[in-house]
Amino acid sequence: MQATRLTLICHAVTPQQKKGSFPDNESVAMDWQHAGLSLAGRYKKSLRLVCGPEARTRQTAGLFGRNPQVDNALRDGDLGRWKGKDIDDIDREELMDWQGNSASTSHGGESVDQVCTRVGQWMKSLETQPGHIVAVTHPFVIRAAMFYALGFPISMFYLIDVEPLSATELRFNDVWRLRLETHA
Repeated sequence: MQATRLTLICHAVTPQQKKGSFPDNESVAMDWQHAGLSLAGRYKKSLRLVCGPEARTRQTAGLFGRNPQVDNALRDGDLGRWKGKDIDDIDREELMDWQGNSASTSHGGESVDQVCTRVGQWMKSLETQPGHIVAVTHPFVIRAAMFYALGFPISMFYLIDVEPLSATELRFNDVWRLRLETHA
């Protein structure tokens, strides 16, 4: 059986990220012409391109191909009443609870555990879908995918930095593996 190759790409930087705010459904902030030219041939054409429903993921997916399929499982974590707010405007106790307790929904949205469950179910569905899938999504979703694939303890969730336009390669052939590649 052919292996499943999953390339997770983090969406391009947004104005909210630049300001240190929690994301909302904002567009990306980048030079589209130069970015599109530099990323256009990065992956072979025989791939399945999917993305989250937010503007930032759909715009970024457009850099890698036409007509990406929107998959709701790739949506960002629901940050409830924190959406679009500056991190300094969040109640410190609520923020600390959320960062220290993966079941916390102190913001009125989705917990880290809920994001990991949703993404884990999506990853499980990919195990029977051979071929190359390029998924443009969010740092939370990429972290959750790594937790599912590699079995990390949830206490490490906030210890993984996912940079804009970074690519994380996972492969499934009876077991998930992280694959580090160079683009030389």
